[in-house]
Amino acid sequence: MREKLTKNDVRKIEEEIKHRKLVVRKECLDAVKEARAHGDLSENFEYYAAKREKNQNESRIRYLENMLKNAIVISEESGEDEVGLNNTVTLYMEDDEEEEVYKLVTSIRGNSMHNMISTESPLGRAILHKKVGDRVLVKANETCSYYVTIREIENTGDGGDQIRRF
Repeated sequence: MREKLTKNDVRKIEEEIKHRKLVVRKECLDAVKEARAHGDLSENFEYYAAKREKNQNESRIRYLENMLKNAIVISEESGEDEVGLNNTVTLYMEDDEEEEVYKLVTSIRGNSMHNMISTESPLGRAILHKKVGDRVLVKANETCSYYVTIREIENTGDGGDQIRRF
């Protein structure tokens, strides 16, 4: 599946790739060389740990490069009065009779533990481009759905949000 990324997401990914290639790769190679110099590799934990870290770095570089190669660059622009990317939205959850606050982000920055939901999630898809006061049906799956009401929309920008790990 092609990842939908903003220009900022692309910039952050390119910066991480550059850092991993120029800094982390060199540190990993130095760690492997140093651990190899300790002698017997059959019982050299430092060697295996250094090799694992080097391989994880190379894997992350390949993952990010592949993501950029297949990405669709989308705009983060939205109407002033509608829910869009990088907006913090206050929702009234009818079933729970509570308000919850979420930030709508691309899937590469999604982090439900920090109330950052992706535009690809059921809730994100449902509220995208809606306005304050709209009552929206969120379909989690074929048998489960619920209503939310949009109470407030605030444009918060990407605020230095980190891109997700594997």
